[in-house]
Amino acid sequence: MLKWNTPARIAIVALAMTCGYATPVVAGEMRVSDAEAFRAAVDAASPGDTIVLADGEWHDFESVFQGEGEPGRPITLRAETPGGAVLTGQSRLRLAGRHLVVSGLVFRDGHTPSGEVIAFRRNSEHLAHHSRVTGVVIDRFNPPERAESDHWVVLYGRNNRFDHNHLVGKNNAGVTLAVRLNTEDSRENGHRIDHNYFGPRPILGSNGGETLRIGTSHYSMFDSLTVVENNWFERCDGEVEIISSKSGGNLFRNNVFHESRGTLTLRHGNGNRVEDNVFLGNGVPNTGGIRVINQRQVVRGNYLEGLTGYRFGAGLTIMNGVPDSPVNRYMPVADVVVENNTLVDVDHVELAAGSDAERSAVPTDTVFRDNLVRDADDRAVFGIHDDIGGIGFEGNVATPAVAAQFGGGFEAESLVMARAENGLLYPSDPRWRGKGASPDLVVTPRDATGVGWYAKPDLGDAGTRPVRRVTAAEGELFDAVVAAAPGDIIELAPGAYRVQKLLRIDRPLTFRGAAGQERPRVRFERTALFELVPGGRLELQSLDIDGAAAPDRAGNAVIRTQRSAMTDNYSLALRDVRIANLDVNHGFDVLAVAKGTFADAIVIENSVFETISGAVLALDVERDDLGLYNAEVIDITGSRFTDIGGPVMTVYRGGRDESTFGPRVMVAASTFENVGHGARNRDHASITLHGVQRVTIHDNGFTASAPVRVVETVGEPVTRVFDNTLDDTGEPVIGPLETS
Repeated sequence: MLKWNTPARIAIVALAMTCGYATPVVAGEMRVSDAEAFRAAVDAASPGDTIVLADGEWHDFESVFQGEGEPGRPITLRAETPGGAVLTGQSRLRLAGRHLVVSGLVFRDGHTPSGEVIAFRRNSEHLAHHSRVTGVVIDRFNPPERAESDHWVVLYGRNNRFDHNHLVGKNNAGVTLAVRLNTEDSRENGHRIDHNYFGPRPILGSNGGETLRIGTSHYSMFDSLTVVENNWFERCDGEVEIISSKSGGNLFRNNVFHESRGTLTLRHGNGNRVEDNVFLGNGVPNTGGIRVINQRQVVRGNYLEGLTGYRFGAGLTIMNGVPDSPVNRYMPVADVVVENNTLVDVDHVELAAGSDAERSAVPTDTVFRDNLVRDADDRAVFGIHDDIGGIGFEGNVATPAVAAQFGGGFEAESLVMARAENGLLYPSDPRWRGKGASPDLVVTPRDATGVGWYAKPDLGDAGTRPVRRVTAAEGELFDAVVAAAPGDIIELAPGAYRVQKLLRIDRPLTFRGAAGQERPRVRFERTALFELVPGGRLELQSLDIDGAAAPDRAGNAVIRTQRSAMTDNYSLALRDVRIANLDVNHGFDVLAVAKGTFADAIVIENSVFETISGAVLALDVERDDLGLYNAEVIDITGSRFTDIGGPVMTVYRGGRDESTFGPRVMVAASTFENVGHGARNRDHASITLHGVQRVTIHDNGFTASAPVRVVETVGEPVTRVFDNTLDDTGEPVIGPLETS
């Protein structure tokens, strides 16, 4: 039994008696209810003691948990009840010492005042070793500026464990969880990262959106020896690298990647293993698998299904390297083993990927054996970008079109497959046992990750959405917006609406005209009708919007984002909408955005736009050429644009960074008449696209309009402009960025 007779403990008891700050709960436990009592308890704690944070909100709580526990007798910091102690405002936690345990805390409704929310160090000299953070939640703990970078968890020291934690909703720049190797005491660290739930991370729209990074390029020639196992990565879409391994000797085992856009990337460092992981894309765009760079990597026993990513985000990518590469570029692939993996309905497998004048070193001494590749549509899914003579193909089985891509090393087979009890597909023919992933592969259950007392996001069908019906009576529409719950539909009865107040959209809302009735006519008297703020997602259906009543000011818009950056992504859909008379002044746009704002998707369907002095979509404010941009996907179909002074859309993505998938633009079955001739249209274009990664413009009609202009910059952009009719309109101008 623990004894409470040391001077330090007597001091704590005296403090509790006189001030009520710290209270012994049981022998070896100290309950604290404010920061001063917490600091006193930390100073007094000895091996085996527990500090209990009282339930409630701990606002602006900058905590340092430092101590020297012993093996089997750690010093513990826990919430009074799991999830009961909530750290808000500008709060953070630093651990330093040995044999420490933290559990049950929640970080929410705030952000770190420094660059780290949880750090396994006090400072560069005092690190944590043999310590554990378990059962902790970090939920949307983001600064107000999306470009402001921080890390949620950073592991330093050696032999630490981060397990059964719940991390969801990191919307700003910076890695969700990082392992640092910047000092000798943090190398060959033996950390274990296991059974965590890494929940949805939205598209960042730039580099710096990794969910997990181990090491940095500067220290990538050192071994980390970190084990990452039995975690769930769900819709982790920040950038092309979900996991960025930038060190050696790491093991990635039994993790599940569910509908996550990007890949587990062996970016730097040698001698890593990727084994028995499961990648489930379910056909979601840009879902990827494993990208291989460097030497002595082993990719074994993984299961990959329904992945759609391509190029650096493909289901499986083996890269070309740079001869005599500097440490921060691409080391050539050599001595790599890729064996016993199953690839089912994976759209792209890339070999010698990234081949160009710089990345000219092809893979060598690499073996690809006993893998199973099944494509239900019998497509040739391998992309071969350079000489692959350095890859030996042995004992693989694949559907015929894949096997036909190679001179040997593949057995052609139709590959009838059935689901096993673990939910994965295996060949029905017993001849192919031993090919692909093991039938004994255990898929880590979602419920076995994170914490049981904090709900994981519901990613299923939202179900029936409530409808709020409004009339054109003064103020009724505004009041409905204020009262609406997330997901509500606000249905406008026929009539002429005169909106005198800005409608702020801070939750998902749909505005629509009543079906089968005369369309509502909406005029607005402010510089904008709608303003998207954090949390906002907006859909408009079957409405007529008129800008004639807007004030005579430059820079008006029907829809705008808030004027400052926001960490939350938004989305916008315009379906069967007519927008007209945006010409009271120059530069009157349909959508205008601010720097540091980002749309997951903008969709325009079967809509009409007439007499607009500015642009329909002005998505070009990120002009710093840092790889930033303002929207991931823009789709326009079946719409008509007439008398538009600016371009229908202008999308800009500058810089040379290759870590993002977008932007992606599609324009189809639409008409453009007298578009792009405004005096302030500096590009003299009907559509202006700069640095867009995938462009498809087809089956449109252009009459008396400025040409389409596409500037291709970084990566391997795909531009397809076809089957359009041009009447008194110049040919599309498509080409690489001109540099001087």
